[in-house]
Amino acid sequence: MANRFILNETSYFGAGSREVLAGEIERRGFEKAFIVGDADLVKFGVVKMVTDTLGDFPYELFSDFKANPTVNNVKAGVEAYKASGADFIIAIGGGSAIDTAKGIAIIIANPEFADVVSLEGVAPTKNKCVPIIALPTTAGTAAEVTINYVITDEESGRKMVCVDANDIPVLAIVDAELMASMPKGLTAATGMDALTHAIEGYITKGAWDLSNILEINAIKMISDNLRTATFDGKNMKAREQMALAQYVAGMAFSNVGLGCVHSMAHPLGARFDIAHGVANALLLPIVMEFNMPACEKKYCRIATAMGVDVSEMSVEEGAKAAVEAVKQLSIDLGIPQTLREIGIPEEALEQLANDAFNDVCTGGNPREITEADILELYKKAY
Repeated sequence: MANRFILNETSYFGAGSREVLAGEIERRGFEKAFIVGDADLVKFGVVKMVTDTLGDFPYELFSDFKANPTVNNVKAGVEAYKASGADFIIAIGGGSAIDTAKGIAIIIANPEFADVVSLEGVAPTKNKCVPIIALPTTAGTAAEVTINYVITDEESGRKMVCVDANDIPVLAIVDAELMASMPKGLTAATGMDALTHAIEGYITKGAWDLSNILEINAIKMISDNLRTATFDGKNMKAREQMALAQYVAGMAFSNVGLGCVHSMAHPLGARFDIAHGVANALLLPIVMEFNMPACEKKYCRIATAMGVDVSEMSVEEGAKAAVEAVKQLSIDLGIPQTLREIGIPEEALEQLANDAFNDVCTGGNPREITEADILELYKKAY
């Protein structure tokens, strides 16, 4: 069996690393940038922190997309890109900006997928997307290093998970200074998103030696630094460690897949616009309990990575300790603990379960799961 591993071409890390951007643009011979930047990041000056490094290099800004970007957002971006005369994209933001950029870039290079919905799943695109330079502003999604992106189909009320090796950015600049303005709640939610990536990537059916090494180290880094990054946002050491940890987690899960936490989180975002990190954090310990029989030994290693001494515990006790450590971290960070708290109506649970069961991530879950099982998990989360 061959285990494939795809990563972006080049990455830079460190506070202030955005200063390499102009040189990289010149080296690659680009002529005009199409910047996909979150409107709030424009408002709060984060996009300017990047554009200030460009000098008089020409660019056009596109900010017309939602936190959970939609099919229509991507279509509008495609038209704006065509009108701009740009020859590459700079994506500045969290997963919403980078995912929107990926959708635009893929369609520009593969116009036969212009309806956007045809990109769902593993789309058979033929051409590498328009070059993307990604500068993440959250320590969570790792979209700068993954071959995945998620777009909401508003007509069907579903999130489409798109997996395409042709969408990966050519360059990632992971500059923790761009993350320093994240408020406490967003830091917590995106950090728990990264932890979910790391844990699901560690236990997914597709996991293997290389991904295991990456994910278990990402779990430790997140456990060691997320509380500090959340409650002491100006602590650049913690910010840099979280920026690196979420990237490391993304390196692996992009190549081995995820599981039912993501399957269940996606419809919460699509139908109720719940922040992805909050949905993941709320569901993670509940789904971990369900999956425990399939991966007790790995759970013991997760517990150890999160600072729990399992040396005097049985395997079952160590596994339970991992779930408790994840739950306690979420509580410490102030993450809501029930679906009721975030406004999900009980009568929606059956539809959510159907959506989740049919989500592409379900196939990677380490324990076989039915739609009825998923409904019970939603009820437990309610």
